Amino acid sequence: ALVEDLHQRGLDKDVTVLVWGEFGRTPIISKQTGRDHWPRVAMALLAGGGMPNGQVIGSTDRLGGEADSRPVTFPEVFATLYRNLGIDVNTTTITDTKGRPHYLVENGAQPIRELI
Repeated sequence: ALVEDLHQRGLDKDVTVLVWGEFGRTPIISKQTGRDHWPRVAMALLAGGGMPNGQVIGSTDRLGGEADSRPVTFPEVFATLYRNLGIDVNTTTITDTKGRPHYLVENGAQPIRELI
C-alpha cells in the first residue's frame, strides 16, 4: 500500500523504500533449534527512488543456503541508498575524531548497477 500510495502521489522518484532483515534463515531445519540465523543469504526489497523496479537481482542454490548468482553486498545496498539521496560515495567522506577521512562504504562499493 505504501509503494502504491507513493506512485499515486508522484513521490516514487523521490522516496526510496527499503525492507531488509539482518539475517536469512538456515537452509535446513534443526531438530533442536528450528531455523536459526543465517548470515550468508538474506533478502531485501527496494522500491521507488527512481530505480527500475520489478526485477529480482541474484539467486541462491536450491536450498537457499548460498548465493548462486549475482550476490549483492551490504555496502552495495548502502551505496545505492546514498546515490538516491544525491551523495557520491566515491568522493564523500566523514572525518573521525582524529581528523582522518573515511569513505561512507567499504572497499569502494558502488550502487547496485541493475538499479541505476
